[in-house]
Amino acid sequence: MIERIEPEIIPYKEGIQTLCKLKYYKHSKGCPNYNKKEGCPPNQPLINNVLDFDRGVYVICTDFAVGKFAERMRLKHPEWSEHPRQWYNPRLWQPKARKLHRAEQAKAIEENGLTKIISSPEAHGVNVTELMKNIGIPLRWGWPPKHIVENQKYLNNTVYLVSLGGYELNA
Repeated sequence: MIERIEPEIIPYKEGIQTLCKLKYYKHSKGCPNYNKKEGCPPNQPLINNVLDFDRGVYVICTDFAVGKFAERMRLKHPEWSEHPRQWYNPRLWQPKARKLHRAEQAKAIEENGLTKIISSPEAHGVNVTELMKNIGIPLRWGWPPKHIVENQKYLNNTVYLVSLGGYELNA
C-alpha cells in the first residue's frame, strides 16, 4: 500500500527514539544497533528535518502473512510443536517480507518521483503505532501471536513493514 498522507497526522517527537532502548526478548538492553548502526538513534534528526512536508509524504506499508508462514514452519518442523516462537522466528520470515517491502518502496519511487525513503521512521521520532492507527491500520504488539489452527485463525496474524517516502528537505 502506498498512500499519500497529510504531514499533520504524523505523530513524532524525540522520546520515540528512546523506545529502541527498551528491553525485549533476548535483548535486555534494547536494540543492539542503538547508537551503533548508521541510521539508528540517538543521532538522527526528527522526520520534519528530513522530509519536506510541503511537497508530500507517503506511507509505504507492506503486509506480510506471518501466520501463514508460521503454519508452513509448524508443518515442516513437527519437532517444534511445543515452541510456537520458533514458527514465528523473525530470522526466518523477515528476508521475504523485506524483499516485498523493497519492491513496494521502488514502486512508490517510480510512481511518485520520491527522492527519499525512510525505512525506519521510528529512528526519526515517528510513533509508527499511532501513525498506522491514524490511517486505519491498528497494530498488535503481542509476540509471538497466538497460533490458532482451528478455522485457520492464524491467517489473521499479519505483520506490517512501514516506511515513509517523500522529498528530501532542502534538496
